[in-house]
Amino acid sequence: MLVRLLYASRAVDTSVEAIDAILSQSRQSNPTCGITGILCYGGGIFLQAIEGGRMAVSDLYGHIQKDVRHKDVVLLHYEEISERRFGGWTMGQVNMSRINATILLKYAERPELDPYSVSGLVSLALLEELMATASIMGRA
Repeated sequence: MLVRLLYASRAVDTSVEAIDAILSQSRQSNPTCGITGILCYGGGIFLQAIEGGRMAVSDLYGHIQKDVRHKDVVLLHYEEISERRFGGWTMGQVNMSRINATILLKYAERPELDPYSVSGLVSLALLEELMATASIMGRA
């Protein structure tokens, strides 16, 4: 059974190297677990959707909750799915420098990434729009 999980967290280390290390680890580990997904990072906040088998997604989320590189980990949305939406990405990354502020403002009170202040479905809709506007990089 396939599931999709959406969570938010705050980065402990906001350096480019630390964020790149998280992405690199995801891209290396996820294929062997059957995990696909997308990561949005901005303003010290991660918004991530992960898809795969129920146990694999559950295990990964458990690791993320204990990962010292994350704090304030919050489950935003969880659902059983019939197909992957982010199947082309072992871990795609949203290029925040390419995002038009009006896209963020469409989904929130202010033009900034803040999944803590909106519902999980709103955050998922934002990720969908970011995909549609080609603001995603790193398909492999």
